[in-house]
Amino acid sequence: MLCPGQGAQVVGMGKAWFEASPEARAVFLEADRILGDRLGVPLSTLCFEGPAERLNQTDASQPAIYVCSVACWRGLLASWGAGSGATEAGLAATAGLSLGEYTALHLAGVFDFASGLELVALRGRAMQDAADAIKAVDGSPGSGMVALIGADEAQANEVCNLARGADVLVAANFNAPGQVVISGSIEACRRAVEVSGQHGLRAAPLPVAGAFHSPLMEPAAARLAAALACTPMRAPACPVASNVTGRGHETDPDSGRTIEDTIRARLVEQLTMPVRWDEGCRWLAANVRGAWHELAPGKTLMGLMRRIDKSIKVETHDEPTAT
Repeated sequence: MLCPGQGAQVVGMGKAWFEASPEARAVFLEADRILGDRLGVPLSTLCFEGPAERLNQTDASQPAIYVCSVACWRGLLASWGAGSGATEAGLAATAGLSLGEYTALHLAGVFDFASGLELVALRGRAMQDAADAIKAVDGSPGSGMVALIGADEAQANEVCNLARGADVLVAANFNAPGQVVISGSIEACRRAVEVSGQHGLRAAPLPVAGAFHSPLMEPAAARLAAALACTPMRAPACPVASNVTGRGHETDPDSGRTIEDTIRARLVEQLTMPVRWDEGCRWLAANVRGAWHELAPGKTLMGLMRRIDKSIKVETHDEPTAT
C-alpha cells in the first residue's frame, strides 16, 4: 500500500470517499473533532472546499493528506469486506513518500489514528515555522527546493557542491530515475539553477514553503523528536519502508534499540536527510510479493513507479470505484 506525501493535496480531495463510505466519513469527522479550529476551519471543510491557498500551506496540507489517505484506506477495507484492521486486510507491506510514511506506519499498526494525526499536525506546523524563520533580505522566503530533471544522485551532489558556496544546499529527494530534488538556502538554489544549465540539466524551482529534508529543518526535527518520544508505538505488523534508509524499518543491532525506537529516530532524521523513495520501492519489489495500490489523494506515486519499474502496475484509489 503506497501512501502519498505533500504536494498531492487538491481542493475536493476525499469528498467522494466521504460521500460514498460511512467508514471514510467517520475518519474525517474524527479528525474534525481532534483538530477543532486549529486550521481555522474544520479539516474536512478545508479538504472539500479549500481555499487552495490555505490547503497548500504546510501546516494544513500534511494533516489533510494523512486524513484523506486513512479515510480512503478505511473505505477500501469496508468495500473489500476486510473489516477495519491491517492484518485482516492481509497487508503485505506499506510505504509512504515523506509525510506519507506516517500513514504507512499507521496502516501497519505502529500508532493509532489520533496519535498519527497529532504527529503530522505538529510536523507540518514545525516545518512551516522553520521555513518562516529563514527570510531573504527583502523579506521573501530564504530557502527553497529545486527539481533537477534528468539528474542522478552523483550529478545532483555535484550541482550542490558547485552551487553551495557558504550556504546550505543538499540533495533532498530521490523520487525516481531522472527525478531528483535539491534543497537549501534561496541564493544557493538560484545558483544551482544556473549551474544545472551549464551541465546540461534542466532545473525548476518548486513552489514550496522552505528547504525540506535539509539541515535547515533542524528546529522542526527537535520539536518532532520531543513529540515522538511521548507517542506510544508498537512493532509494525508488516514491513514498512523507511524514507531515510530505502529499506524496511528494523531493529538496530549495534545499539540494541527496539524497532519502535529506530522508527522514532528515522522519522526525526527524515526531516533533515534525503528521501530515498526510488530505493525504497525497489527494496519492496525485491522483498515483498503482492498487488500494489495507491491511496488517495492523487496518482503521483503511480506516475513515479512508471519511471522506477514499468513492470509494476499500481492501482490508484483517488475515488471509490463505482459499483
